[in-house]
Amino acid sequence: MGYRSVTAALAASAFALAFTGAAQATDLEVIHWWTSKGESAAVSQFAKAFDNDGHGDHWVDSAIALGETARSTVMQRVLGGDPPGAAQFNPGRQYEELISGGKLLDLTDIAKENKWEEVIRPKAIQSACLVDGHWWCVPVNLHSNYWAWYSKPAFEKAGLPEPRSLAEFIKDAPKLKESGVIPFAIGGDGNGWQIQLLFQDMVTEALGVKQRDKMFTEKSADIAGGPEMKGVFEQLRTLKQYTDNGYANRNWNDTTNMVITNKAALQVMGDWARGEFAAAGMTGVKDFGCMIGLNEDKPVVSTDGDIIVFFKQDNPDVEAAQKRLAALLLSPKVQVAFNNAKGSMPVRGDVDLGTADPCMQKALKAVEDPAKIVTATNRFITENTNQQINELVSQFFADDSMSPDDATAKFADVIANSD
Repeated sequence: MGYRSVTAALAASAFALAFTGAAQATDLEVIHWWTSKGESAAVSQFAKAFDNDGHGDHWVDSAIALGETARSTVMQRVLGGDPPGAAQFNPGRQYEELISGGKLLDLTDIAKENKWEEVIRPKAIQSACLVDGHWWCVPVNLHSNYWAWYSKPAFEKAGLPEPRSLAEFIKDAPKLKESGVIPFAIGGDGNGWQIQLLFQDMVTEALGVKQRDKMFTEKSADIAGGPEMKGVFEQLRTLKQYTDNGYANRNWNDTTNMVITNKAALQVMGDWARGEFAAAGMTGVKDFGCMIGLNEDKPVVSTDGDIIVFFKQDNPDVEAAQKRLAALLLSPKVQVAFNNAKGSMPVRGDVDLGTADPCMQKALKAVEDPAKIVTATNRFITENTNQQINELVSQFFADDSMSPDDATAKFADVIANSD
């Protein structure tokens, strides 16, 4: 065989090997709504780990801004017979029809092999994925809505101490306004979900965990229409006067950036906001402060977060890749890398977080006490009811002509007829 023939044969052999390798590699599309700077840094940890797992797999990133839009896209794809390989959801009732409809891949074998029941904590988070003895999703983090984030320089400029409660902040808001900063930062995009997050935190603070849970589980119009709830709407109206006119269509991370740049004093937002501070190179020691549970004297955390579901596929190679990714998401190294960037807590209770910042340390301490854990609203209500509450609180926040009495009566009606 001549030189040219040998070269041609080697080239053909190399091409065949490359082709074979490409055929065995699996492209796995993952739909999610992690689109902010901090969130992108976090999800890239998943993608990097999957792409470098030694199997030639590739994470195909399908990022869709806003959870409501992303979930709607996923459901349309599933109904159209073209499901993605995996998708982000929140724990709760959002994906129960996917389980009952037989659309999700059963992950029980992977869960048993990797002892998920032993390492995932608290146990309450397991119930989001462990249904009737089968694992239908992977919890990847513990998120809490119950946080306020504030600019330390803004409070220093106004000559005020750092806040310890929302009520204390409202009392000091006039001085913050006089100092030239926007006291309260909020955004109204996505049908008002940021306003509802604030509202739900205020509801828990006003009612207490037990009464709040009773209101949702028993569909109690008496609690929903009571004096405590009227007080929440009154307080919400007060907060409105301390925000800015540009809030209406602003997204959450741009709102967080107002606090990062000291243009605004305080934002109520889930702990994913901490990822934005981290992405900006800031620490919770000197650059910004955090208030847990809207009242440092009564700290609470919600322990739902993000989960990943995997959809049934006809290709066994794809299914194998899905299960590899499912196991990888809960590996200790990946859990630490993702959650440090995301601002959330790992679902594994056996990873070392000794270097966590002061804000995460507050959460880690609170999550160990069952009395301080709040069940996420999504566990009680459907997406339809959630949207009704979104629309009500968003309308109330925007329309000063709607009285707190009227808003309370409408809220009581939504709760009484919730599904």
